[in-house]
Formats: sequence, structure tokens, C-alpha cells
Amino acid sequence: MSSPDRVIDIPALGYGAANVGNLFRALSDDDAWAVLDAAWESGIRYYDTAPHYGLGLSERRLGAFLQTKPRDEFVLSTKAGRLLRPNPEHTGGLDTANDFHVPDDLQRVWDFSADGIQRSLDESRERLGIERIDLLYLHDPERHDLDLALAEALPAMEQLRADGQVAAIGIGSMVSDALAAAVRSADLDLIMVAGRYTLLEQPAAADVLPACRETGTGIVAASVFNSGLLAASEPRRDGRYEYGQLPDDLWDRLVRIAAVCADHDVPLPAAAIQFPLQAAEVRSVVVGGSRPAQLEQNAEYAALAIPAELWQNLAAEGLIPAR
Repeated sequence: MSSPDRVIDIPALGYGAANVGNLFRALSDDDAWAVLDAAWESGIRYYDTAPHYGLGLSERRLGAFLQTKPRDEFVLSTKAGRLLRPNPEHTGGLDTANDFHVPDDLQRVWDFSADGIQRSLDESRERLGIERIDLLYLHDPERHDLDLALAEALPAMEQLRADGQVAAIGIGSMVSDALAAAVRSADLDLIMVAGRYTLLEQPAAADVLPACRETGTGIVAASVFNSGLLAASEPRRDGRYEYGQLPDDLWDRLVRIAAVCADHDVPLPAAAIQFPLQAAEVRSVVVGGSRPAQLEQNAEYAALAIPAELWQNLAAEGLIPAR
């Protein structure tokens, strides 16, 4: 069980740095710096990255930026499980199969061994140019081998924490079953729940939140806009959901949620950012963004006063869990 005095003090709002790894579109180094500067100037002090994001580009850009800031003024997390190795099939193409607009001269190689987890951390430190990583997540373990993750990777990460190499450990995943299994099998501090506990849908409420409550594990909520569906106050029917089209039942639910928000004069994105934090288990919400204005707006939404009646009305209509 996670000890309350061991869990790191993590800010309530964080920046997920996939976009500065050229997720969906290419950013210049100057553009990426401007995004990170806007996040910092907006008061964001938690930054999350991963080797997966842009085949290391996100870590390199984020590290270059954070090296200009006092180390004790921010929390930094990255992820393990995928090592970056030369791609023998590189012929000048891009990593667009993974939605990153970067050369695919490297490839991701799964490695859940103790040695692989250690090398992942060491190589992330090198790319970041920052020795102290506060929080290390195992990234998408169910996409490779969840049983192996539980048997080898997570114990290796527990040892890294025991050795003082990181302050906290967890996993990051979009799959509730994997998240709940990891929470119940290992001594984790924080888990990153991506898209499974949002204003639009809350499958993690059935198993992940109870497991975290029992073990004292904190939650970082990510992908809270559900692929952008909740990023504007007036949702679009043709919005992308996960990797395909938005199902009719979720569209109907989204329309109802947006109507309740409008009745309370609360922007839908503000409610989306603040909803996960209504649960005691959720310690932080991580948002992305590829333009400075998006970061500035998200910080304003995170600070907006939202009346308790909004959550009460949403719960009364069965749109969010009653608490």
C-alpha cells in the first residue's frame, strides 16, 4: 500500500508534452519552446513526457526548456517500457503510423526486464539532460504483455524507488483492467488514467478508483478532452473519438452534458478539466496543447470557479457518478 508520507506533492494541473514531440503535426523548435514557455508562464509546474512521444523528441525539447528553470520548482515524469533503438528499415520516412511527424530512424523496442527498465530511465535522463526524474510510469503495459509487466517491470520499478533513483512510480494506460490489475498487484504511488475518467465517460469509476481508494494510490487524469470532443463549448458531431467515429450514444450524452454546462454558464472545457478533480483519488489533471493560446486558456479554465450545482445536476441526470 502506498504510504501517504511518500507520495510526491504533485500540482493539480500538468502539461502532457506529446505535442512538442510533433504529435499530429510538426512544430519547429521555436514553436515548441513557445508552447512550453506559455505553460510555465501560466503557472503549470508538472510536466509529463515519454520516449514514445516523437521517438525522444519530446524529452529532448522538454528537457532543454526545463534546464532553464530551478529544479525544485517543477515535477517531472517520464515513462518506461519502450526502448528507442536504430530502425534498420528507415528509408527517410516519418513515424506517422504512430501519429508523430518525426523521422522514423528509431524504433520502439519493448523491454520489461529489470535491465530494460533501468536503461530506459538512464536514456531518458540523457535525452532530458536532467538527472532527477520525480515520477516514472510504465507506459501502456497491456499493449505488450501485462502479466510480464506485473511480474518483472513493476518490481524493477519498485527497486528503482527503493534505491532513490525516482521518488514515485506508477503506470500509464487507457485500459481500466490493466490499471486496476497493476494497482492491486504492485505498490504504486500514482497512476495515469488516460481517457477512462472524463466528464464524458467514467469506466474507471467501476474498478480503478475503488482499487486506488483501497491502496492509497493517487490518480493523474489525462486525455480529459476525449480526443478533443470536450475541448470546445459547442461539440461537433464529426469529432474524432479514440481512433474512429463518435458513437451515437456518446454523442447524445455529450449534447446533454454541454446543455447542463451552458445552463450554468460554464465552458464545457472548464468542466472537463475540473471534473476528475472532484474525486478524492485524483491528484492532478494533465492537458496537452500545441499552441501557446491553448495552454493559457486551459490554465484559465482550471482556475475558473464552477458552482457545485453543476456537478449536482450532472449527477442527478446520470451523466456523472453521484458522490
